[in-house]
Amino acid sequence: MPQKKCIKTGSSPNQQLDLPHKLTDYSIMSQKNETAVLVLALLITLALVGVGFWFIQDLWKKPSLQDRISVGEKNIFAGVISQKKQAGLQAFASKNFPVAIANLEAALQGKPNDPEGLIFLNNARIGEQKSYTIAVSVPIGTDPNGSLEILRGVAQAQNEINQAGGVNGVPVKVAIANDDNNPAIARQIATELTKNPEILGVIGPYASDVSLAAAKAYESGQIVAISPISTSVKLSGFSRYFFRTVPSDYVAARSLADYMLTKLQIKNAAVFFNSQSSYSQSLKSEFVTAVSLGGGEVSSEFDLSAPDFSAAASFKQAKERGAKLLMLAPNTASLDKALQVVQVNSKQLSLLGGDDVYTPKTLEVGAASAVGMVVAVPWHIKGVANSNFVRQSKQLWNADVNWRTALSYDAAQALIAAIKRNPNRVGVQQALIASDFSAPGASGIVRFLPSGERNSTIQLVKIVRGDRSRTGYDFEPVQ
Repeated sequence: MPQKKCIKTGSSPNQQLDLPHKLTDYSIMSQKNETAVLVLALLITLALVGVGFWFIQDLWKKPSLQDRISVGEKNIFAGVISQKKQAGLQAFASKNFPVAIANLEAALQGKPNDPEGLIFLNNARIGEQKSYTIAVSVPIGTDPNGSLEILRGVAQAQNEINQAGGVNGVPVKVAIANDDNNPAIARQIATELTKNPEILGVIGPYASDVSLAAAKAYESGQIVAISPISTSVKLSGFSRYFFRTVPSDYVAARSLADYMLTKLQIKNAAVFFNSQSSYSQSLKSEFVTAVSLGGGEVSSEFDLSAPDFSAAASFKQAKERGAKLLMLAPNTASLDKALQVVQVNSKQLSLLGGDDVYTPKTLEVGAASAVGMVVAVPWHIKGVANSNFVRQSKQLWNADVNWRTALSYDAAQALIAAIKRNPNRVGVQQALIASDFSAPGASGIVRFLPSGERNSTIQLVKIVRGDRSRTGYDFEPVQ
């Protein structure tokens, strides 16, 4: 915000004040001068306020559509970046690719786990030569950590294919788009990306609501979108151009219900969900159905988005209705309220959770109260500890990656394999639905049903004490 400026007012007259008859005349003149100065000061103040208002309004202004998309000419993530990265982006924008490469390489040496930097570096290495372009639509403005997880998977796939010589000798370029996990913005992003004939496919969007909003726009432009995150059952068969590498909530809900009924021998549960989220609604409904079919019951349902929601009151009511287990199906926006339930529960009742619970925040906030919670995710690093993907990801990022990175890698690998078959938009869609299509992925071979679904399994993980996440707690596979 602009700082307020202090304006001093007043006068320094040189007249002699020793004559009584001059005093009245001078007082009148002084009053006039002071009035004029005050008016001037008021006008200056109003002008400063106006400038300040427009300055603040400019700071608060949402990024333009053009500012939301980049292949390397500008930074998409907010915040301070290194001088080397900034110099690299400026050189990229000027098409001085050798300088861009040198600076981006130096920036990555200082921050090797920056997937945006690696993507832009690989794009700079391509320069203006022929390439096949894919885009990734992520919620940078609202979930930067989740976006980085996705971008690491895409960056790793791009890095591998380009180091291997590209797709039939043609390198792969990646455009990054920030959709803020906002359905309206994602739809605009989709429309904008389809206008660029060089883009052959898109990875994303993130949330199910956002995918539902953008999918038809991608279909109108005949451009495939493969989401590694969206799990709502509503997306099954929703569009001929929408695919996903993550199993639907149908699969996750049945795994959790089976664990509850068979492993824990519990028949009565309460569910916490967000009625404003397609994902949360979907997971809740599928879980309720699976429990009922298995001979159990969900005796209480609590809406985390309700204005009068109380974790303590809801927990008390769930216990009064005989619940022995709490199923947490929040989306990212309602995770904090779900973690309030974890704290209130304090290990009294068993806990289950959907994949949005799989986050460091759950380990940090839930802490000891979350120990023993079982969460359904599509992939866990310890389930495939000796795979090529795990070894290469550790070498590239100097850290373990999670399921969001793995399934984003799978989405990129699927697009690359489809482009290799037929490098145009319609050809990519036809390749993905072909009965003989397959692509190597972090979570196994990637194949799609005609509905766009991927026939894959769920991994159950449990929160235990541990040091791998540096929170004192870890997610570990259920044996």
